[in-house]
Amino acid sequence: MSTSPLLYLRLPNWLGDVCMALPVLEAFLARNYRVVVCARPWAKTLLSGYALTGFVPMSGQLRTDAHNLKQFKNKHQHQDAIGLSLPDSLSSALIFKWARIPCAGYKDDGRSWLLRWAIPKPAQALHAVESWYHLAHVASTAWQQTIAPKVAASLHLAGVPEAKPTKFGLNSQQTNILIAPTAVGLHKGRVKVWPHFEALTQELKAAGINVIMCPPPDEVSQALQNAPSAQQLAPLSLLDFAQLCKSVNWVVCNDSGVSHLAAAVDAKQITLIGVTDPTHTGPWSDQAICLGSLNHWPTVPQVLDVLLSDTDPNT
Repeated sequence: MSTSPLLYLRLPNWLGDVCMALPVLEAFLARNYRVVVCARPWAKTLLSGYALTGFVPMSGQLRTDAHNLKQFKNKHQHQDAIGLSLPDSLSSALIFKWARIPCAGYKDDGRSWLLRWAIPKPAQALHAVESWYHLAHVASTAWQQTIAPKVAASLHLAGVPEAKPTKFGLNSQQTNILIAPTAVGLHKGRVKVWPHFEALTQELKAAGINVIMCPPPDEVSQALQNAPSAQQLAPLSLLDFAQLCKSVNWVVCNDSGVSHLAAAVDAKQITLIGVTDPTHTGPWSDQAICLGSLNHWPTVPQVLDVLLSDTDPNT
């Protein structure tokens, strides 16, 4: 390998998963890899704080993605590129094969024949952050440009400066709590949304606390249904929303993308657990408190106990 390997890094499709893959991206950049990220289009803005060599948008359409990947590689004369697919899917390995980029990835879904470096999954179940980092570390060792052996203790999203609550029309002298009362999709057929956001909102407002929410456009209706008493902010870009998470006193959310984005900017948060296993997908942050457990949602009093014990807006 050259002193500066050229890596095409296929990131996962969901916001939370991209956040949990940040330690992989940062480790490769710290090792002086030239990284071309392959991900959903919205990730380009999210990762704008990183010195990437390029970005190839992934649509989820197999032929389109394979064509775009090969076209990008040929246009930039990246004939010496190597690939790493964090997703386990067959399609994510196929696009590298069609683009003639030798690829590393976990053995799964009968795709070993598509991978130059087919890496067995660890025998022990790991957190998603640890699992993806393990894959990256083993692959980098095979490439003789080994990244740091230990995953970072917390996430870090570059390019998100501090912001005052006033930027978002909030009173900085008041306690501001951001709730995220939505979650996309189901987990094993079960709703991932805590059912008590409205009751929590009313209790907090009665205590003189400002409760806000800022759902994306396609989740506004669900957010209004789940927490109609909360103050609704206009939708923000991902980076501005990350700033908002940093500026408030607490973020209260489901085990979803918001939880991991909040973790990536070191925001204080409560993640509400009921249908997921936090040992595998919980926020990778020492600023996060997980309440509830698999199959048992937390109660409103349990959440209030944490929030009302820390209501000084200047902390």
